[in-house]
Amino acid sequence: MSFLDSLESNLKSLETNEERTADLQQDAHHRANEKAKALAAAPFAEALKTSTFTQDFLAHVTRIGFTQRTKVQPTWLGSTLRLQARDRRMELRPTPDGVMAFYFEEDQEKGSERVNLEGSAEDLAKRWLAA
Repeated sequence: MSFLDSLESNLKSLETNEERTADLQQDAHHRANEKAKALAAAPFAEALKTSTFTQDFLAHVTRIGFTQRTKVQPTWLGSTLRLQARDRRMELRPTPDGVMAFYFEEDQEKGSERVNLEGSAEDLAKRWLAA
C-alpha cells in the first residue's frame, strides 16, 4: 500500500468516526430529552392510571357507547389510554403539562384539549361520543 493510499484511508476513517460521533451525540441528546419529558410526565401518567376519573370515564364511555350501539374498546399503550369507537378514536396522553386528550376521526387528528383529572368524566365522555 502506498503512502497516498494509506493517507486516504486514514482520512476516510477520521471522517467516518467524526460522523459517527456526531450521530451518537445527537442520539444521546434526543434520548436525554425524551427521558426528561417522560420523568416530567410520570406523575400525570400515574394519576391517569390510578385516578377515579379514569374509572368513571371508562364507565361513562361504555354506557354512552352502549346506548349508541357502539362498542368502545379501551387499550393501554404504555402510559397512554386509547379508546376506539367505530371510526372515532381518543387518546389520553400524559405530558409534562398534564393529561391531554387527542381526538381522531378516520385516523386524522381533529383536535385536542387538556383534561382536568379533578373534573367531570361524564362531560368528557359526552363531548367525545356526541361529536
